[in-house]
Amino acid sequence: MTSSVPSGSSEFQGKHVTVAGLGVSGVPAAKVLHARGAIVTVVNDGDDARTREQAAALEALGITVRLGDGATLPEGTELIVTTPGWKPDKPLFLAAAEAGVPVWGDVELAWRLRGPDAAPWLAVTGTNGKTTTVQMLASILKAAGLNTAAVGNIGVSLLDAVLGEERYDVLAVELSSYQLHWAPSLRAHSAVVLNLAPDHLDWHGSMEAYAADKGRIYEGNRIACVYNTADKLTEDLVREADVEEGCRAVGFTLGAPGPSQLGVVDGILVDRAFVENRHKNAQELAEVSDVNPPAPHNIANALAAAALARAFGVPATAVRDGLRAFRPDAHRIAHVADVDGVAYVDDSKATNTHAAEASLASYEPIVWIAGGLAKGATFDELVAKSAKRLRGAVLIGADRALIRDALARHAPEVPVVDVERTDTGAMLQAVTEAKRLAQPGDTVLLAPACASMDMFTNYNQRGDAFAAAVRGLDA
Repeated sequence: MTSSVPSGSSEFQGKHVTVAGLGVSGVPAAKVLHARGAIVTVVNDGDDARTREQAAALEALGITVRLGDGATLPEGTELIVTTPGWKPDKPLFLAAAEAGVPVWGDVELAWRLRGPDAAPWLAVTGTNGKTTTVQMLASILKAAGLNTAAVGNIGVSLLDAVLGEERYDVLAVELSSYQLHWAPSLRAHSAVVLNLAPDHLDWHGSMEAYAADKGRIYEGNRIACVYNTADKLTEDLVREADVEEGCRAVGFTLGAPGPSQLGVVDGILVDRAFVENRHKNAQELAEVSDVNPPAPHNIANALAAAALARAFGVPATAVRDGLRAFRPDAHRIAHVADVDGVAYVDDSKATNTHAAEASLASYEPIVWIAGGLAKGATFDELVAKSAKRLRGAVLIGADRALIRDALARHAPEVPVVDVERTDTGAMLQAVTEAKRLAQPGDTVLLAPACASMDMFTNYNQRGDAFAAAVRGLDA
């Protein structure tokens, strides 16, 4: 933590609190609660060298830690604070429900620990694009001269942000469906659900439950509930939300905006929501060329960020300046190199079909490098929508056969190369095969539509391997 939290009397003084899970959020939560006088017990499923080291540090403060037992509810528990990844059907939570013990996540804890003059939250969720949108939003807010930070499921932890010495004017908050599930009292200034597609269904249990948890972000919004006009599910969530009186529904679209929308007209990002007489007037915000990169789904991210910033009263010039200053993280539709007239693009972050579909829609013709761990996904819809853009496909990873079968059904004319090897040379072979299939003017696109852990530590390592292979071609 960046600050010491006063112990003294508080709602936690003498309260028996169980923290479920160590790690990035569990350790600071345990420390904060202990500093506020709670009697803290940490439970954790795992028991390895790293967790033992974390446990020792907490025990030195007087916090009880139980490793290798995350299922049993400690006697006397009055509250559970859980890390986001713990599934709702874990025995610990079932026992808590039976005993009438509430469960909070780290986001709920941070929300409740805010001071009376705490910075408002502009909140972002969605299946894809959360991190980019939050970073764009923070860049716009900074361009307006506001002290802000990208926090939550990204960057600075929420507990650090609300309890640290730094005083913020406003926070740009990324929230996952896991975090929202355990945040019943969160009330944002304004919020957006960028898009919804099946993801994490093993955690939530169903698409309906996943969508409902995403929709929690709109509860109690004060100024604007921002939604994607191209994704009816996001608008439905706005309709179902219980918001403060006067809060408005604001849509964003890649087409010309109607009243109470932001959209695109002749290459210009336009606001018809936060202007006087929005039925007749519009405000130019930025040019499409100010968005980096100007792929369709990234323009949608920029419009969502602009809508939240405008809901907070940011001027149009700050939207333009903030978008111009923004630089995306690595492995998000990142241009690596041009080799023999072929562009090579790394979108290793496209770890599900929804993200891959957006990536594939940005280029034509494409030699597609795809595959990895499918996580229960199916690929028929993705392939059917993208077939006309494909020059060829190179498939890697454990579940590549699922994509190969979908290509056989919906794009039988597209040549497919199966890379069977799974060692460190697999990506070099994939890039070499893609080069063989590509023609000048094509794009070789790594948009795997799958997780990476079958062959790589994470999507970053996968993207680095792709970039290294491409630079090898260029050399």
